[in-house]
Amino acid sequence: MSETTLFTSGKIAPRLLRFALPVLGALFLQSFYGAVDLLIVGQFGNAADVSAVATGTMMMQTITFIIVGLAMGTTIQMGQALGAGKKEKAADIVGTSVIFFALLAIVVTVLMIFLTEPFALLMQTPEEAFDKTCRYVHICSAGTVFITAYNMMGGVFRGMGDSKTPLLTVLVACIINIFGDLLFVAVFHMAASGAALATVIAQALSVFFCLTAAKKRGLPFALSKKNIRWQGNLVALVCKTGAPISLQDGLVTVSFLVIAAIINGLGLIASAGVGVAERVCGFIMLVPSAFSQSLSAFVAQNVGAEKYDRAKKALLYSIAASLACGLFMGYFAFFHGNLLAAIFSKDGKVVAAAHSYLKAYAIDTLFVSFLFCFIGYFNGCGKTSFVMIQGIIGAFGVRIPVSYLMSRTLNPTLFRIGLATPSSTFVQIILCGIVFLLLEKNPSEKDKSVFRMYKECES
Repeated sequence: MSETTLFTSGKIAPRLLRFALPVLGALFLQSFYGAVDLLIVGQFGNAADVSAVATGTMMMQTITFIIVGLAMGTTIQMGQALGAGKKEKAADIVGTSVIFFALLAIVVTVLMIFLTEPFALLMQTPEEAFDKTCRYVHICSAGTVFITAYNMMGGVFRGMGDSKTPLLTVLVACIINIFGDLLFVAVFHMAASGAALATVIAQALSVFFCLTAAKKRGLPFALSKKNIRWQGNLVALVCKTGAPISLQDGLVTVSFLVIAAIINGLGLIASAGVGVAERVCGFIMLVPSAFSQSLSAFVAQNVGAEKYDRAKKALLYSIAASLACGLFMGYFAFFHGNLLAAIFSKDGKVVAAAHSYLKAYAIDTLFVSFLFCFIGYFNGCGKTSFVMIQGIIGAFGVRIPVSYLMSRTLNPTLFRIGLATPSSTFVQIILCGIVFLLLEKNPSEKDKSVFRMYKECES
């Protein structure tokens, strides 16, 4: 592997920033990729179409986040293996992941076919948008195999220190999706179904591009047919690391689905407004999300090389950069969120509802600057079980109860319901900070970095 893909030497801030910028670009394009569906449907459809795409997208995001979490297991374990100089083990991890994720894609596709309608009912999808939502999800489900393949390969690239290939792949998918949406929605007037069809086509072509790039650029280790086989111990290792992340991401997404169901009960305008706000939130949370993913790979390699102080310094740099951006994005979302919402809908009532919800998210942009970086830090150390626990506490101990209580107040507003999110994030930051400080001050480990306590045992 070339020196440029290693994070174990050189100045920390420049290396971390060079890696994080392509990750940020990829996340931006992914958010834009999903936002295009809502943007074009919002311009050429009605409120029911917007609600259908918004609700259907949240359902598909639940599946995507679960897959991304599991793929992080491959990223972390491969990164630690490469940092320790064990290239053959890294090849075995990748080969095993190919088999594992192929089987996962088949299972998820089958489940989505049968569970879409019950899921839509649980979401209290407005009656006007129910059938459109189900059609959207059924069409998107056909692309589950491509979602799985892309995220597995993206995890491999990031684990070996390459964040540019995933960026280029998402760029290709985004361009294809834009043209597809314009064709199927604006020209053929297929509304939500057209947006779903464009998404599936874009996902398929992005996987083809990713495979082509991998073949052309090569990997930092020899990968042959003997590596592509089921190895139970490595599957267990990947799942041990990735499953808690997957479960945490999945349950957190479920908590947002519950909130969406609560808001859907307030009517079509509230449903569409929150759908628009969630699209905007996908953009204003990009910087901390990028540093979270980047830290996972950066920390994993340094933990594998037993360079724990470098990893801790990277955490501090990431928090500082995220907070600086969070201050700007929070200000703009709170005071000018209506301008952002108007990009996705021409309905004045929907825009007003979205801005009300965005004001609560503006507060959260400051808090997630700390939380997301802590999550990336702990994930890179392989301490994903703690990440899962604090995520579950935040989602089900704070976010859902607060949102429900706010919805039961007299004349509930989307701003008050939205306050559940920053409330949850604040509690999770406290949990992360307490655990970090307690481990650092542990008398039996006072001469060691916190990272040594997290070192994964060799399988």
